[in-house]
Amino acid sequence: MKKILGIGNALVDILVHIDNDDILNRLGLQKGGMEMIDAQRKREILELIAKMPQTIATGGSTSNTIHGLARLGAKAGYIGKVGNDEMGRLFREGCTRFGVIPHLIESEEDTGVAITFISPNAERTFATYLGAAATMQPEQVDAQIFDNYDIIHIEGYLIFNHDLILEVCKKAKEHGLQISMDMASYNLIESNLDFVTMLLRDYVDIIFANEEEAKAFTGVEQVEALHALSEYCPIAIVKVGKDGSYIKMNGEETAIEPVDAQRIDTTGAGDIYASGFLYGYMNDYDALKSGNLASYLSARLIEYVGAKLPDEEWAKIKEEEL
Repeated sequence: MKKILGIGNALVDILVHIDNDDILNRLGLQKGGMEMIDAQRKREILELIAKMPQTIATGGSTSNTIHGLARLGAKAGYIGKVGNDEMGRLFREGCTRFGVIPHLIESEEDTGVAITFISPNAERTFATYLGAAATMQPEQVDAQIFDNYDIIHIEGYLIFNHDLILEVCKKAKEHGLQISMDMASYNLIESNLDFVTMLLRDYVDIIFANEEEAKAFTGVEQVEALHALSEYCPIAIVKVGKDGSYIKMNGEETAIEPVDAQRIDTTGAGDIYASGFLYGYMNDYDALKSGNLASYLSARLIEYVGAKLPDEEWAKIKEEEL
């Protein structure tokens, strides 16, 4: 089996269920949006929610995907930057507990957190403090790590740091790795369109996009967007929510049916979809089998709170799906 390395914003997820929009209005957060916050605003929000029930777990888009891959049995490592604090220790322990090899850089800044408010209809509102993650520099990424892997998965949220993501892509290609990328956010795509176009054209081999991200990049939707993305990347995946997903691989288009699920929380659904597809790809599954595994994993995940499946669900998946 191929080995996979991930790089992204190392964050700790703090998930809070809310009954109405009162706290969002009090904090001035746009429902369904994502606001980048500074250390002071992070402290204010954490104080406000201190007595509310919370779920805390390691997070960040690529971290979630690598976690899913490790739980499936893949050989996986992760590059990120954390603080020398309690959240940083929690993040490191969260990697090693499930078999992910941590290649973590330490910072004097606090570890980043993603505070997620989950509304009754499962809509998510984010207040994200990048903290240490935002200080990762190209020269801090040890290129020798790449020698131990075959694929690198990069989250689109790193696009805000052009120098970092470009240097990682260059190093990956120099060391013979294939590059997988999740677009991550349509507004980042829109504001960095020329840069993203260059990355896909010159470096990326596997691209994941949801329908909003695909449209932001291509100007078209669903299957048309899939074909447009495949002009840049040999493998293109467009996820269309309740309508399933589309994969174009080896010049062939494959439609993946959605899997029925009770939607409770969609946090991390796209991340674990990538886990399923990449696990299949690493084991030489065809597009249909890889896509079906990806679809199944994302359906199971949205029936739980947070971006991680419980142990008993992983046991079922290994018994029934692999």
